[in-house]
Amino acid sequence: MEFATGIRTALRALARHKLRSGLAMLGISIGVGAFICSVAVGQGASRQIEEQIRSLGDNMIWIEAGGRNVNGVRTGTYGTRSLMLGDARAIQQEIPLVVNVSPHVNTRVPVVYQDQNWFTMVRGVAPEYLLVRHWPVASGSSFSPDDVEYAAKVCVLGQTVVTTLFGEDDPIGQTIRVKKIPCKVIGVLAVKGQSPIGQDQDDVVLMPFTTVQKMVKGIYWLDDIMCSAVSPEAIAPAEEEIVALLRERHHLVGDREDDFNLRHPADVAQAGAEAQRTMTLLLAWIASVALVVAGIGIMNIMLVSVTERTREIGIRLAVGARTRDILFQFLTEAVTLALIGGGIGIGLGLVGSYGIAYFAEWRTLIRPDAIGVAVGFASGLGIFFGFYPARKASRLDPIEALSR
Repeated sequence: MEFATGIRTALRALARHKLRSGLAMLGISIGVGAFICSVAVGQGASRQIEEQIRSLGDNMIWIEAGGRNVNGVRTGTYGTRSLMLGDARAIQQEIPLVVNVSPHVNTRVPVVYQDQNWFTMVRGVAPEYLLVRHWPVASGSSFSPDDVEYAAKVCVLGQTVVTTLFGEDDPIGQTIRVKKIPCKVIGVLAVKGQSPIGQDQDDVVLMPFTTVQKMVKGIYWLDDIMCSAVSPEAIAPAEEEIVALLRERHHLVGDREDDFNLRHPADVAQAGAEAQRTMTLLLAWIASVALVVAGIGIMNIMLVSVTERTREIGIRLAVGARTRDILFQFLTEAVTLALIGGGIGIGLGLVGSYGIAYFAEWRTLIRPDAIGVAVGFASGLGIFFGFYPARKASRLDPIEALSR
């Protein structure tokens, strides 16, 4: 039997029992649609986490001031003077695996522009901070090394601060007050979005760290040092050299614990990405179970069809049809049933994915390979669950079949 003839015969046979065929297709359609939706939601969440990891910066190494044990009392992380500007300069000069070192002095204070005010993070940094974080300036410019050296009263604003204080107005060249200190706005950062732990990275004011040290906080030590390794592979050895260097500079010998911490936000985000991939796989397996159940439904319907068409099979065998022709016919019917249901399921999956993104505001990502897997799974189910009924039909005895 030719393939085209087999398809036409299969469609005519399915059309004779529209309701039964439709119910069988519905099972496949729901399974394929659920598979595509679950994978789209999972892939969208994974892509969002990957973007958040990239937003942290290139090969970032984050050294944070640690607590110290003073007379038996443990001080807080930011309540110590364990990191100094000399530490940052030593890291830059003595560790070749590290580039773009930026000292940090952080605080949360109110910022004011005319009658608008906002309580935000003010981060004192060096110009290299934007290179470490891979954070471009959308308009204006960043401050220069001279601004750091002379503690200039200039600042670069995140988009959240711009929207809150200025609305639609251009902030470049305007003056805001940072804890009653007038600062000229010289730049606006590009949108960064949320961090992997859900913080708004655009809710920030960047200033020269010397300005924040002397005029905002009134300190001479650092809260953090942020830098980047020359490559992803260099992060681990660079961290080992940083620990050795800082322990030597801080005279920490023997079992004395570090008075600084190496933070790894990318590791936390990566753990979240792994958890999301596991959840995506779990959702896909759940949807696959629905497909298997639909495949069993196809087998059941095909067995009923073989029973109802026993005399037809006997007549065809009696007039010269070969066993493989009968096998091909019923197998084609099962695969056609599965593929039509799969095609409808693709439509349901696409509509469902876009609906989830629109109404639930969840990010979804529809990948062609997921659609290909769903269709391949559907056709495979048609072959697998249709083979037994087709084989049973092809092995009927013509005389016995005609006598029924």
